[in-house]
Amino acid sequence: MDDYLPLAAALGAFFLTHSLPSLPGLRTRLTARMGERGYIILHSLLATVSLVWLVAATLEAPRLVLWGFHDWARWVPILSMPIACILLVAGLSSANPFSLGKGGRGFDPARPGIVGLTRHPVLWAAALWAGSHLFPNGELRAVLLFGALFAFSLMGMLIFDRRRRELTALRAEIRFSASDLPALLLRAFGGLLLYAALLHLHELLFGFNPLASLGA
Repeated sequence: MDDYLPLAAALGAFFLTHSLPSLPGLRTRLTARMGERGYIILHSLLATVSLVWLVAATLEAPRLVLWGFHDWARWVPILSMPIACILLVAGLSSANPFSLGKGGRGFDPARPGIVGLTRHPVLWAAALWAGSHLFPNGELRAVLLFGALFAFSLMGMLIFDRRRRELTALRAEIRFSASDLPALLLRAFGGLLLYAALLHLHELLFGFNPLASLGA
């Protein structure tokens, strides 16, 4: 199992960089010193570096097969990832006082956008990505990666809900409005563009073409 220590270290670094902002007072102290923009840049940089390290460590880990590949299994991420990409783009580009995203500044409960459908669009995107990729990837390294990220995403929703209890009254005010549809459709289009790009680059980045031999 020593061969998996680099992957374990990368997982630990990923969880640490994504958990630090939740420590009491840490974000406030860092924002006071660096400003909101500086904090966001620093955290985004650390999160990106830890994610790249995690993916690289996974690809370098030994290939111990737990279950074989079945052609039907590739359909699970193919059909799930468009939804995940739409949730990701909509979540990151929308004001959201409840979870990950741009923050609560400018949030209007009468026009909540994607938050009118789910309080945690980014975390649901991560859960869909990780959970759907467990089906076609039966190697231990993939199970460690996707299983851990799936659990981390679900746990994150519970943590955010517990720490945003003071916003219970705001939740009751949320009303999904038809006037949100144009903005949501634009974000959905952006999500589908992201999906198309990821699908096109998948083989280059990860060595596997999800569309190869479909229907064969």
